[in-house]
Amino acid sequence: MATPTRSRRTQGERTAATRAALLDATIACLVEHGYHGTTTTRVVERAGVSRGAQVHHFPTKQALVLAAVEHLARKRAARFRDHDLDRLRDSDDRLGDALDLVWEVYQGPLFEASMELWVASRTDPDLREHVARLEREVTAGILEIGRHLVGDRVDDPAVRGDLYLVLETVRGLRMLQFVHPAPEAHLTERWTRSKQRLLQITQHWSTDT
Repeated sequence: MATPTRSRRTQGERTAATRAALLDATIACLVEHGYHGTTTTRVVERAGVSRGAQVHHFPTKQALVLAAVEHLARKRAARFRDHDLDRLRDSDDRLGDALDLVWEVYQGPLFEASMELWVASRTDPDLREHVARLEREVTAGILEIGRHLVGDRVDDPAVRGDLYLVLETVRGLRMLQFVHPAPEAHLTERWTRSKQRLLQITQHWSTDT
């Protein structure tokens, strides 16, 4: 019996695979080495591609880093749209679960890589412009949670202010973890305590509807 032959990848598939390898390697380097420690040499070695391939797809380090963070942000956004909002739809505690969902969005490599860009952009105006755009996209995704809960009332200044307070609280807690690292259990305690206060602030969302 003849062994089935594996079809060769198309040029488009090879290109997509190379780009994905470079982007994933860049995120890993940002988390492990920081922005200034992320060099194109390290990325190429980690991705297992040639220097020429990297230059062809991303001619500068800045282009590579920004594309990588945007790549991961879009992957997270797709997961959010395809799965997380469905979870809220079926929840018996929609407000509490919505706050947990915002907390989850700020966990993992996306936020850690983004933090590296925030710090670097302080003295780099061009980088700052791109980082600000990416942050607006992330914030827009978070606001979608509010729209899912309260519809167009998310545009009310009071509700919008509450949402921004939630974001600022979550970001602050995550940044505190960089300065005062804590075990997972302690980090969960911090969030649980903050979540209870945020529930008191946002509970009118459900009672006013």
